[in-house]
Amino acid sequence: MPSAETTPARVREPETVRPTREDEIAAAGSELIGGPLGRRALTGTSWWTPVRVVVLVAIGMFALGLVQKAPCYDGAWFFGASSQYTHACYSDIPHLYQGRGFADGLVPYFDKLPGDMDYLEYPVLTGVFMEVASWLTPSSGGIQHQEQWYWFVNAGMLMVCAAVIAVCVSRTHRRRPWDGLLLALAPAFALTATINWDLLAVALTAAAMLMWSRGRAVAFGVLLGLATAAKLYPLVLLGPLLVLCWRAGKWREFFQAAGGAAGAWLVVNVPVMLFAFEGWSKFYTFSHDRGIDFGSFWLIWSQNSSNPPSIDFVNTTASALVVLSFLGIAALTFTAPRRPRFAQLAFLMVAAFILTNKVYSPQYVLWLVPLAVLARPKWRDFLIWQACEVAYFLGIWFYLAYTTSGDAHKGLPTEGYHWAIALHLLGTLYLCAVVVRDILRPERDVVRRAGDDDPSGGVLDGAADQFVLRGLRHPEQEAPEEPSRTDWGGPEPLPHEGRSL
Repeated sequence: MPSAETTPARVREPETVRPTREDEIAAAGSELIGGPLGRRALTGTSWWTPVRVVVLVAIGMFALGLVQKAPCYDGAWFFGASSQYTHACYSDIPHLYQGRGFADGLVPYFDKLPGDMDYLEYPVLTGVFMEVASWLTPSSGGIQHQEQWYWFVNAGMLMVCAAVIAVCVSRTHRRRPWDGLLLALAPAFALTATINWDLLAVALTAAAMLMWSRGRAVAFGVLLGLATAAKLYPLVLLGPLLVLCWRAGKWREFFQAAGGAAGAWLVVNVPVMLFAFEGWSKFYTFSHDRGIDFGSFWLIWSQNSSNPPSIDFVNTTASALVVLSFLGIAALTFTAPRRPRFAQLAFLMVAAFILTNKVYSPQYVLWLVPLAVLARPKWRDFLIWQACEVAYFLGIWFYLAYTTSGDAHKGLPTEGYHWAIALHLLGTLYLCAVVVRDILRPERDVVRRAGDDDPSGGVLDGAADQFVLRGLRHPEQEAPEEPSRTDWGGPEPLPHEGRSL
């Protein structure tokens, strides 16, 4: 048995940041459960670790989102043109069970579909997710019964994704697990979780962010490539990572990440490309050819203009705006007085991608919620943004109720819907603005104010700058200390320090 002198002392985990001590909204909200944790409270001795609490709250909110869909599950999806909109419980999932051939046993991408949509218009990994859910759906009973089961099976699989997201967000900033409650309690997250299959890509992206925070560049790349195989948006995270690694001189890690992403994406896509290219390419041709759609500023322009913009003009201009946004983020990265945090730039880049797109569907908020929690874990700003998103969630369904209810005109007219669009665009822009302010004034960043540098940055955390465009350096950046890191699979904490997921 080794002696005490030869056994290295176990490193104690860094002190957890408690939002109720630094955030007035969190402190006020905690009064519902007894108030902020006392200074002398004994922590780390209970099964109820922060990560477990966050996951259970997230599952509870997800379940409430399922309850909100009950009127549609009981009949509004199947009877009446507008009732699924007046109850604000619409979902693509049951409608596409038959509409995309799953009820008939057709194989996505390989079998041609009857009707206007000749192939499944989703990326390959999402198509696999949909197909697996169809295998688990009982084929007995009528088509309504099968569609109900298909939605229910998908909801169960998406709940697992929601739990993964909650774990990853809570663990990415090691000293701030309680920030995960922002995600767990986000009303827009619960309301939109089962509209479509976006949570698969969001879960893979959240897991990728966690791996990067632990310094695992290849694992980050592989997960990001899989996320891009499920939805296109995760690809844009490589842009912010490029400029951050450029400023810090971490080229090896960036190329490892980019190589892992490319490899994982190719492994998923190449087999389908080789044997069913027409079906595989449907997602990309559909994305290019689809018209101006719900939630975008392009729709306001189109519906208020006697000469609406053409699809080619919108595609070209939206692409140019994304490129300009990236160049702006690059300029911000190289000129900021302190290197921005990875989560901040990731949020800004994804937000720019959504804001300039020709469609801003209500479920796209799912892309932003985990990144917003990591970029700006401030309850006031987060709740302002969420209020705007909930207002838009109601606005789009009431607008569709208005347009599908005939002469009854039950719902929100076009002018009111335009105001709802403007509100949720402004809400996202507001959150972008405070993130940019935090970058330009690092002392306003609540993460750095608590003593961290870039806890989601992995190898970037505490790294010295190698390339900047001007000599503005934050005082705290001088002689940065090497941060402590704990990887998955490392030593477990002592029993009296508590255990986490």
